[in-house]
Amino acid sequence: MYRYIIKRILFLIPTVLGVVFIIYFVMNITPGDPARAMLGSSAPQADIDKLNHELGYDLPFLQKYFNYIYNMVVKQDFGISYFTKQSVFAEIWPRYIVTINLALMGVVLSSVIGIPLGIYAAVKQYSLWDTVPSIFAFLIAAVPSFVLGMILLFVFSLKLNLLPSYGITSFSNYIMPALTISIPPAAMNLRFTKSSMLESIRQDFVRTARAKGAPEKIVIWKHALKNAMLPIITNIGLNLGMLIAGAVVAEKLFSIPGIGSLIVDRITYKDEPVIIAGTILIAVCFTIVMLMVDVIYAYIDPRIKAKYARMKG
Repeated sequence: MYRYIIKRILFLIPTVLGVVFIIYFVMNITPGDPARAMLGSSAPQADIDKLNHELGYDLPFLQKYFNYIYNMVVKQDFGISYFTKQSVFAEIWPRYIVTINLALMGVVLSSVIGIPLGIYAAVKQYSLWDTVPSIFAFLIAAVPSFVLGMILLFVFSLKLNLLPSYGITSFSNYIMPALTISIPPAAMNLRFTKSSMLESIRQDFVRTARAKGAPEKIVIWKHALKNAMLPIITNIGLNLGMLIAGAVVAEKLFSIPGIGSLIVDRITYKDEPVIIAGTILIAVCFTIVMLMVDVIYAYIDPRIKAKYARMKG
């Protein structure tokens, strides 16, 4: 088990190297440069070339790539922002924490809303308690997040004046952004949980438990749900990873200083150090989340436990 965890942690190394290479390659082939974005289109070409040289932007692609890898691994240095001249890590870390908090709230809300409704819809299949949530889930899944966000802004900020419309100064500032990013995954959780539960309920061990006279609550919550939880846990992990990367919609809409909105803003200035460091943090976090999902799998599923026991032996 520990050998497997270490192997997955080591998998972070090629992941980070690949992310840095892809970002550098994309930034290298896109038009424009940081000096022109910072000085303006009317600046003399000599001044633009001079600033690009000072920033190291005019270096060959592979040289910039290997220099970045060396500084990151050996010196633990993510560089200096082209735009603000500040340490990249000091600039992105507070924003990264904001995005993590927002994504965690989003995944908790989407799980609390979607999973119980999916379980109930599966238990009450073909009833009104199944039809109404299922139709609602299909409708919500088709609505873009920014539309949901604007509806929440209109209702709770403009009309009811209950929640703040921008910034992060208190817990109440997180409520509408978290709802904005959590409602579509909640609809997906509902459909995914319902499908997984229906498959589990039709298994032989569930029919056996009912034949032995076990109460229906025990059959559903102990036998059926435990077997159905494995794919649901995977879906939750994927949701968390996607919310971390996709929270930029809520961050821009509600003026939240998160990592996603920072990356989008700096793309305009081709601020490579900030863009690459922010992307690395997101990629590493996603990989860690999926590692945690695999570890939880190993502790829940007895088949995986047995496999690890045989490998150890």
